[in-house]
Amino acid sequence: MDNNDILIRLRYALDIKDQDMVEIFRLGGVEMTKEDVQLVLTKVEEEADYDEVDEYEDYIKCTNSMLESFLNGLIIFKRGPQLTKDGQPVKPDRSIKNHSSVNNVMLKKVKIALKLTSEDIINILDDAGVTITKGELSALLRKEGHKNYKECLDKYARNFLKGLTIRYRG
Repeated sequence: MDNNDILIRLRYALDIKDQDMVEIFRLGGVEMTKEDVQLVLTKVEEEADYDEVDEYEDYIKCTNSMLESFLNGLIIFKRGPQLTKDGQPVKPDRSIKNHSSVNNVMLKKVKIALKLTSEDIINILDDAGVTITKGELSALLRKEGHKNYKECLDKYARNFLKGLTIRYRG
């Protein structure tokens, strides 16, 4: 799954409107117009070569930085800004180091934004037909570099988003 696909699926699962998408990106530190959001949410066929297809010339590729900004904005949108002791907003750290950590970060940040417990995530994955133990989930939620860290494969990320769709859209 690429970052655009994650955004498309997350938007659908949580039923986020275009204007809210613009606001979430803004809260995460990325200025986008409604038209920009629609271009990011354009579905491109996996076989299509982005450079050669005229049909997708206005397509905006979602970078790791854009996705993480969106996820940080989603946390602020759903829970409000986190403040320091002197009342200043906390600037979230960048967790996506490379493309292999995107799914792990997405899982963690959606968990935070929606106030999900580990049991909730296990149940969401179960709704999508995937069984995972608490230990396996714990490994997916660890920081990259931790000895028990495990990369979240597309199978888990895709089914987590599918389970969210089932839970939030019925």
